[in-house]
Amino acid sequence: FDSAKDAANIAKHGVSLARAAELDVLADVADERFAEDRRRMYGLLDGLPYCLAYAVRNGAIRAISLRRAHLKEFRRYAR
Repeated sequence: FDSAKDAANIAKHGVSLARAAELDVLADVADERFAEDRRRMYGLLDGLPYCLAYAVRNGAIRAISLRRAHLKEFRRYAR
């Protein structure tokens, strides 16, 4: 991610994309709404549920968004 994308994520969701590396992943789900390979990881940061939206480009993970997960979606995917 770039610094502008990180700043936008902090402003919108209150968390840096850099924290994605700390996510204790409980589920990884394909997001089939897009033509490119996009996925969502659900896991815990500081004991709280988070969702990381990311794309796989050239074999690398590119963070799109990191936010607190809604309890309903977290329960659905991260059992």
